[in-house]
Amino acid sequence: MTTAFQGAATSVALNDHHRSQIHTFHGLRPAYASSLTRNAFTLPSPARSFSLIRAVSTSGKPETATEKRSKVEIFKEQSNFIRYPLNEDLLTDSPNINEAATQLIKFHGSYQQYNRDERGTRSYSFMLRTKNPCGKVPNQLYLTMDDLADQFGIGTLRLTTRQTFQLHGVLKKNLKTVMSTIIHNMGSTLGACGDLNRNVLAPAAPILRKDYLFAQQTAENIAALLTPQSGFYYDIWVDGEKFVTSEPPEVVQARNDNSHGTNFPDSPEPIYGTQFLPRKFKIAVTVPTDNSVDILTNDIGVVVVTDDDGEPQGFNIYVGGGMGRTHRLETTFPRLAEPLGYVPKEDILYAVKAIVVTQRENGRRDDRKYSRMKYLISSWGIEKFRSAVEQYYGKKFEPFRKLPEWEFKSYLGWHEQGDGSLFYGLHVDNGRIGGKMKKTLREIIEKYNLNVRITPNQNIILTDIRAAWKRPITTTLAQVGLLQPRFVDPLNLTAMACPAFPLCPLAITEAERGIPDILKRIRTMFEKVGLKYNESVVVRVTGCPNGCARPYMAELGLVGDGPNSYQIWLGGNKNQTSLAQSFMDKVKVHDLEKVLEPLFYYWKQKRQSKESFGEFTARIGFEKLKEYVEKWEGPVVAPTRHNLRLFADKETYEAMDGLAKLQNKTAHQLAMEVIRNFVASNQNGKSE
Repeated sequence: MTTAFQGAATSVALNDHHRSQIHTFHGLRPAYASSLTRNAFTLPSPARSFSLIRAVSTSGKPETATEKRSKVEIFKEQSNFIRYPLNEDLLTDSPNINEAATQLIKFHGSYQQYNRDERGTRSYSFMLRTKNPCGKVPNQLYLTMDDLADQFGIGTLRLTTRQTFQLHGVLKKNLKTVMSTIIHNMGSTLGACGDLNRNVLAPAAPILRKDYLFAQQTAENIAALLTPQSGFYYDIWVDGEKFVTSEPPEVVQARNDNSHGTNFPDSPEPIYGTQFLPRKFKIAVTVPTDNSVDILTNDIGVVVVTDDDGEPQGFNIYVGGGMGRTHRLETTFPRLAEPLGYVPKEDILYAVKAIVVTQRENGRRDDRKYSRMKYLISSWGIEKFRSAVEQYYGKKFEPFRKLPEWEFKSYLGWHEQGDGSLFYGLHVDNGRIGGKMKKTLREIIEKYNLNVRITPNQNIILTDIRAAWKRPITTTLAQVGLLQPRFVDPLNLTAMACPAFPLCPLAITEAERGIPDILKRIRTMFEKVGLKYNESVVVRVTGCPNGCARPYMAELGLVGDGPNSYQIWLGGNKNQTSLAQSFMDKVKVHDLEKVLEPLFYYWKQKRQSKESFGEFTARIGFEKLKEYVEKWEGPVVAPTRHNLRLFADKETYEAMDGLAKLQNKTAHQLAMEVIRNFVASNQNGKSE
């Protein structure tokens, strides 16, 4: 929650250049043990056994001695609420941590990784992920993350598909320094990973409208409700230092309420207990029509419902979405969320808590491949699931209210906030901020004291901009490749990829490093079959089937299924309301043209009026599409090509070439984009 650290943050001074204060530590201090003692827990050691406080839910299922549980469940139970053995392993000189600690550090917001490009000895490092409900990033926190990336990371920041930062390449010996610095500068990584509620999404746009503000406040309240309470995070990283939080009273009341048997009595974790949830849990909140958050891919989707005057009255709730799956295991699958019901606005925290508890008590804990809530709902059916949730909610859900059609909103470009200020949405390829772009973006954010929002599409929004700043900000950012959307290839605007190689241990093939070339090849295919420049498809690439970039919602999803090969998924739509289906397996990256070129050609030739690529592939059917691929011999008529001499002098060419290289393009490609966009904007009467 963004308000949780404001009291502490005011005590952190920035120097004359407003660089973030970074505290240096030399290992965990002995005071760490006493901080746990104050919390009435005994630190276990490998040499002795220890007893744990076992929380027992008043309404939970009785545990049996023969109940099968995964290894991670044992780690959680024996961890003294996510402390041991991580606390001891961090004291060792080794560059890595053991298996149990590797699982536990996820709850603290970090993954252990190693460089898979290297052969021989593994070079271990850690990825840190922040927790930013609604994608809100205060100015001070942005500058802090920028500093940490340079001083302790690999020099880049990454914007994630859940509106957070990822900081790669942190060494074990620097973990405490980095973590404590984030905490002292209005940030947190608590619960950004692990078997608990992850970052809560909401529209990133700072629009001062009642429904948007209410959605964002609700997202922050849900994040606060489901934040761990046992103090393990602060014990490990800031020696048990307490941070004053400013939680709304309704959040505290909902968390403590046990009138329907939701809580573990007398437990440091009243909602999570010793075992937390069976797997990760994802929630998004939005307003009608705004599907910037991919609402149907979440375990819980919450939609503000207003009256005719725009006053929020309550919420529609979806349940059961999720992307992860396992190759060649058809019992695992991506799934869209489905309607659960409607609740009045004062009940939303109780309803969300009831859903979480239903999953906590009934989700599978024996096989983590099937532990997400989508499998519970798929097994039970929505009626049985709704009935179980209502037992913890204490009342019946009202009927789902009718909603208008969903629409994907990117919020790129310049927009009015509603208070006289502007916000500027910037497209960032794959969310990776580095090099000159990172340096210039920092200078702008620092100079104008701007706050930041991260979008679920890996982009960044600069907020609270005065009208007089618009031109200098636009010009400065364009010089490092952060262009207004009309100057960015339409394919890039909606494309996403996960990090994959070299650091993700789950990656099977390339994603972030491979997508720039894939998009350029798709653009070439478009030109070859005669598709116009302003036409596009939603492309998402992941290095494995876990689906972090949500490829199963794409019009064209590429999912790594072997070295340099992808499984191709087709049939999603631009508004992110339709699930794609697996079309073809084991397509080598160098063979993509053989599959995609005929699909694009027949889309152009046989589509209905304004039919998108995803809609076309869903309508035609995979049997016919495979026939197109098998019989493909090239387009009937090659498109007309014009060899235009675009540059009259060497200086102009070199300037354009320098800018083009920032976007991984040629000078000719960039010049043609600028010309096409200029012509199109004039034709549409939109030239500035």
